Amino acid sequence: MPFNESLIMLLLFTILVVVVLLKTATIVPQRSEFIVERLGKYRKTLGAGFHILIPFLDKVSYKRSLKEEVMDIPSQTCITKDNVTVQVDGVIYIQVVDSKQSAYGIEHYKSAAIQLAQTSLRSVLGQVELDDLLGQRDKINNNLQEILDRQTDPWGVKISNVEIKHVDLPDTMQRAMARQAESERERRAKVIHAMGEFEASVNLSKAAGQIATEPGALQLRFLQTMSEISAEKNSTILFPMPIDLLKPFLQDRKDPVEEPLQAAEKQTLEPMDKHPQPSSDL
Repeated sequence: MPFNESLIMLLLFTILVVVVLLKTATIVPQRSEFIVERLGKYRKTLGAGFHILIPFLDKVSYKRSLKEEVMDIPSQTCITKDNVTVQVDGVIYIQVVDSKQSAYGIEHYKSAAIQLAQTSLRSVLGQVELDDLLGQRDKINNNLQEILDRQTDPWGVKISNVEIKHVDLPDTMQRAMARQAESERERRAKVIHAMGEFEASVNLSKAAGQIATEPGALQLRFLQTMSEISAEKNSTILFPMPIDLLKPFLQDRKDPVEEPLQAAEKQTLEPMDKHPQPSSDL
């Protein structure tokens, strides 16, 4: 009987030791911190490793991860400075830098950071125009990051980065932007075409001046053009005729309208010649 009693006592003692160890022994993972309270009051912050607590007095009240976490900003309706309604969502990168402040500075720091990001996003987008929202997104992201990091600093939380993910525009605005882009492309095409015509006219002027100095160059150009035309399957061939060959025929031909005018002018001048001019000697 004494043997059985001692065995039972040893078993009870072993169970008690296991329970105490389970209550007091704490293992903190890497990149994590635990907040320990003694009788409801802050005692200390435990870093990574193995720790022994006083049973029934010390208690791990909060567990914080020091890793950077990514949280989505829900999509919301924002109005830009030029009164354009857009749907915007984003993402924030948040990290706990002070476990004690994150535990006692605010209740549920994650949800608080999300709510703050939503209100700050609406406020910042209300101060920029649509073109700036689409073209200067990095500047807006940096502005949001500075605002959120400054406001969450008392919570022991750091906002390392803020990114706007999607900007959904109304259908009417998308069609208007498409027409604007099409008009801009047409304008650029016309400008490029005009510049090409100008350069071509300059080169043609220089070519004409060069050909004028060499009479045989025009004949060579004519033969080259004939060679290019004959290489294709054309049924019509144009032969240019020099104007010099037609000048004798044009000079011998009299204009039928010009002859009556000359005769009428001659008849008008004849009576004036018959009257003597008055003398100027008085």
